[in-house]
Amino acid sequence: MNGRVDYRVVADGPLAPSIIDLLGNQIELLPWTVTQQGTDQPVDGVYTYGHPLLDGQMLDRMPGVRVISNYGVGIDHINLSDAAARGIPVGNTPGILDGATADMGFTLLLAAARRLVEGDRYARSAAFTRYDPGYMLGHEVHSATLGIVGMGRIGAQVARRARGFDMSVLYHNRRPKPTAEEELGARYVSFSELLNESDYVMLCVPLSEETQGLIGDPELRQMKSTAVLINIARGPILDTDALTEALRRREIAAAGLDVTDPEPLPRDHPLLELENVIIAPHLGSATVETRQHMAEISVANLLAGLRGEPLVRQVDVAP
Repeated sequence: MNGRVDYRVVADGPLAPSIIDLLGNQIELLPWTVTQQGTDQPVDGVYTYGHPLLDGQMLDRMPGVRVISNYGVGIDHINLSDAAARGIPVGNTPGILDGATADMGFTLLLAAARRLVEGDRYARSAAFTRYDPGYMLGHEVHSATLGIVGMGRIGAQVARRARGFDMSVLYHNRRPKPTAEEELGARYVSFSELLNESDYVMLCVPLSEETQGLIGDPELRQMKSTAVLINIARGPILDTDALTEALRRREIAAAGLDVTDPEPLPRDHPLLELENVIIAPHLGSATVETRQHMAEISVANLLAGLRGEPLVRQVDVAP
């Protein structure tokens, strides 16, 4: 590094040490409050780390911004139309976290099916004094039916893992994907058919106007009473209140959530009291290897945009 500040970048943080190391001393980081209050200093770029909202009004307070770089693939917190209208390219990190997120999906699926978290609590408690073969029975995963909602990169990785468990794989997407059917043995079905037939339903769709509230009370009632719902997508795709009631009434057997709405849930939320739900703190891509790769690509996007060069991974944005 040249020892001088070349660019000023607004970021929400605190950022991970790996990102700070990659940015070096050529970047001066400005606090996220600049997006609300503005600043007399020139702002060259924006780096979004923890999914903060970013829209046109905020960008207008920073008229010199040349690039927006997002740490991760999901960009539902960025108003892409506002960015495009101002000629600002947006970068993200697609194709990097697919495997890690699919692993997390299967972790939640297996743990919920076999009541692993309940079992861990019981095994640590004073109540566990003898082995009872009739206690805490779960459901088998092998040879069961998995329904994948959203056959994108992550959905395809989930389907690959399902084959290792000899599962029948159903999927629903905006349109059929013949390559997924040929390569992964998945079968395209209607949304209702997927909900009716699946033993496990995994949500892998991006958050959009079409998918917000995709799973609510009517959809939960279509699922089997023995079914398990897994969400590794975004919290607002699933109606939290409807899920809480469905789990409380045992209309479905269990759920595994890597994301919630809101995130985090209020500490007194009734969903947190239920035994038949596993909740992780948004760990989908949280591996050392994946997060390092995300840091490298997101910083490369940022630096390329600051220099006026094409981004390494640029979101296709229509004004």
